[in-house]
Amino acid sequence: MTDFLLSFPVDALLLAFLLAFGAVAYGVVAQRMVGARQAGRALHSLPGFSGWWAAILTAGPALALLAAAGVVKDAIVTADVAGSLPSDVLALAPERVQAFLNAARDVAFNNARAATDAVAAVGAQFRQSEGMARLAIVAVVVLAALGGFFYALAAIRPASRTRNRVEQTVQSTLLAASGIAILTTIGIVLSVVFETLQFFAVYSPLDFLFGLQWSPQTAIRADQVGQSGAFGSVPLFFGTLMISVIAMAVAVPIGLYAAIYLSEYASPLTRRLAKPALEILAGIPTVVYGFFALLTVAPAVKALGDALGVPAQPTSALAAGIVMGVMIIPFVSSLSDDVINATPQALRDGSFAMGATKSETVQRVLLPAALPGIVGAILLAASRAIGETMIVVMAASQRANITWNPFEDVTTITVQIVSLLTGDLDFNSPKTRSAFALGFVLFVVTLLLNIVALRIVQKYRERYE
Repeated sequence: MTDFLLSFPVDALLLAFLLAFGAVAYGVVAQRMVGARQAGRALHSLPGFSGWWAAILTAGPALALLAAAGVVKDAIVTADVAGSLPSDVLALAPERVQAFLNAARDVAFNNARAATDAVAAVGAQFRQSEGMARLAIVAVVVLAALGGFFYALAAIRPASRTRNRVEQTVQSTLLAASGIAILTTIGIVLSVVFETLQFFAVYSPLDFLFGLQWSPQTAIRADQVGQSGAFGSVPLFFGTLMISVIAMAVAVPIGLYAAIYLSEYASPLTRRLAKPALEILAGIPTVVYGFFALLTVAPAVKALGDALGVPAQPTSALAAGIVMGVMIIPFVSSLSDDVINATPQALRDGSFAMGATKSETVQRVLLPAALPGIVGAILLAASRAIGETMIVVMAASQRANITWNPFEDVTTITVQIVSLLTGDLDFNSPKTRSAFALGFVLFVVTLLLNIVALRIVQKYRERYE
């Protein structure tokens, strides 16, 4: 039986069973309430609410048990197998015991070849324990669903306040979803702050924020030379700012002009064709943009620099910024187009009635009215540019460099975070924790940028009745 359960995706099948059983409970109870109403009995709630309450009672507790089992099952199976390991394995160091368990798990579930007979035997124990766990989950979930179904049949009556209970359940679900989102945000911030404080405990915040040299390699042994580690983040912020400014210089004019054309000048046919075509840019994977920047734009930029007599690198901030600007054009154009279209038609009619031309109406009426939305679109595009990684990795290199020459290579904060957190890591080292410090500073800078932009929008917003 256990081997049979191991050959099927039990969780997916149980989920499908619970959804189908909940639908059956809905139909049975709702039909009972319809029959009661036809028999002349007064209903407190519509039959649909009674059906929904039956479905919730049938599938809700069982789904909760299935989710909880999915969280703890692997830990329980591993603990069960670890408790019966041979004495010679238990005598090993903890990391070697864990490696032994991982090898046995690979033998059990990934068809790996066993290195020793002991690994094969423990792999068989893994399969047996996993099968018993799945059998227990199936039994508990099915019994919970049956119990909820029969309880619903017995408890739901024509006078039951099922509408109130369904609405309370939906409200509680929405509240829980909001709470999860808030707690997740708080958890992310606290984890980053904690690691940042650990980094600042061994490295000066002033040196980090104002240092001009970024060399995160640290010495592993005391006799190593030239590996002392320098964590001055100014070159990273400089490179991030330079590439983001170039990207916004490309995206904002093109995107805003495209939005004005599509909203005010384009024919309906042109708009129907051009807007989806423009928004396709937002669906292209960033790695494709990276290839385009590396193979097409970067050589063209280097050729341009050589023609102008300016020192140019094969990878440069200008190439990365141009391609990134093309990538975020849809964020500016699509959102700005929607905002401009949302301005009241009365504003246009009033401007035309005063003798203004279409261009004057756009400049002096529509754009001021749509300013808050346009600023929001630009901020969204800016945040997208600041957080981009793949294009910079492929087109602007990973060298921390402070330069005003856009034809030279630079790097950004996100690229360095990825570099620092890739490979074999020691989370107690300053090198790894510096990535969290970079993320925290980037978070604070972005937050301050949003606050300033919000104040600007509130100051210059024009309200129209």
